[in-house]
Amino acid sequence: MAEFSAWFAGTVDRLNEAIGAAAAWMTTFMVAIQFGIVVMRFAFGENLILVQDMVLYLHGMVFMLGAGYLALRNGHVRVDLIYRELTERRRHWIDLAGTLLLMLPFATAVLILSLPYALNSWRILEGSRETTGLPLVFLLKTTIPLFAVLLILQGLANAIRLALRLRQRERA
Repeated sequence: MAEFSAWFAGTVDRLNEAIGAAAAWMTTFMVAIQFGIVVMRFAFGENLILVQDMVLYLHGMVFMLGAGYLALRNGHVRVDLIYRELTERRRHWIDLAGTLLLMLPFATAVLILSLPYALNSWRILEGSRETTGLPLVFLLKTTIPLFAVLLILQGLANAIRLALRLRQRERA
């Protein structure tokens, strides 16, 4: 069981590492496109809604898809006043409790609530409200349940890793 748990945690980590790398590139493209928008607007007097939508989509995707990577890297916000003074074992217990009692229920609720929203968008192939905008709103809305799935997977991987560490400490 420990081998499968370690394999699962490692696989989820690699998935979120890859998505984190993609999100980094999306950020680079987003900045380049935004720079192009500014140049087009002020140098040429052009304003393309399609290109502005691209920046909006990339921005949403970076945040939604990057959440699992952030959980992997332990980059989410926490109050560090007491936490940093605790022993490693107590920090593991707090992280495990936070994952099981806060992160996983939150991500599960987001998944349950967002799935019908995204599926309905796919059903009608929802597009932009602007006539010249990107006709891919359904893809953008899909990132919400995908965010939840990636966060659930990374939460489970983190919980497994923490439980294994706590178990090793108890045996030692």
